[in-house]
Amino acid sequence: MSPALETVLAKAGLQVTPDEFLSLVADAAKKLAPPHPDPVSYFTPDQQEALTDVGLDLTPARPEDAKPRTRTVVAHAVLRDSALTVAEAARQLQVDTSRIRHRLGVGRLVGWKDKGSWRLPAWQFAGGGVLPGLETVLSAVPADQPALVVAAFMTTAQEDLLVDGKPATPREWLLAGGDPRKVADLAAMLGTPV
Repeated sequence: MSPALETVLAKAGLQVTPDEFLSLVADAAKKLAPPHPDPVSYFTPDQQEALTDVGLDLTPARPEDAKPRTRTVVAHAVLRDSALTVAEAARQLQVDTSRIRHRLGVGRLVGWKDKGSWRLPAWQFAGGGVLPGLETVLSAVPADQPALVVAAFMTTAQEDLLVDGKPATPREWLLAGGDPRKVADLAAMLGTPV
């Protein structure tokens, strides 16, 4: 196995061997859309017409379009591998596992089911607690947004969130003591066409 991959995984803080990581990537690739989907096949003729009328391109993907898909597969694998189990989250927050499940159920933590077990993305934890203002932010996230979209939002610099004069990620903003309502306003727009 490539020593370079081992180095990248170690620098990223991922507790996984290169073989395990590549297995996760392959597994995520199988779960995502086919490599060269034909978007037209997903819609009725009326839907196709409406979508093309508003400017959407429904032509099949080309092999050179694969990089965004590859980035998504890798991001999904990293998100999954860095996520905490219910037991790990409970240990970190020093609470019983039932409290973690309750917080998931009422939207005070975010997670997804993977092979029957909850996985909680690491971005929402800080030190021995949760990210400051997390509940305010999560209450604003539209229910139809998947964990990968929310994770990408929380870890991508936003022009509207400045820390020391530079765009910061929502996570950095909250850790710096920024107003969680400002992040919640941005989060409420997830999935909304620009």
